[in-house]
Amino acid sequence: MTLEELYKIIISRKTELPEGSYVASLFKGDEDRIIQKVGEEATEVVIAAKNTSKERLVSETADLLFHTLVLLAARGVSLEEVMEELERRKNNSFPIHEI
Repeated sequence: MTLEELYKIIISRKTELPEGSYVASLFKGDEDRIIQKVGEEATEVVIAAKNTSKERLVSETADLLFHTLVLLAARGVSLEEVMEELERRKNNSFPIHEI
């Protein structure tokens, strides 16, 4: 699955709010809950990077990316906007061009 495909699913859940959907439950709640989840997952990525296996780091990073996409959708920010910002930085101070 690509990030674009996942983002489209998240937008669909935001629009349709299907019963039993974890994503829909996040959108039905307070936006602060989504923000909190991003913070929790970021912390878990740091801990996994420091203390655990590669598999755990992959899992926690997936959680962070997922919840970050939910936050972007909640705030009306498209994945394309983020990618455009990375592209803009490629030619500036952001060291992405070294990759």
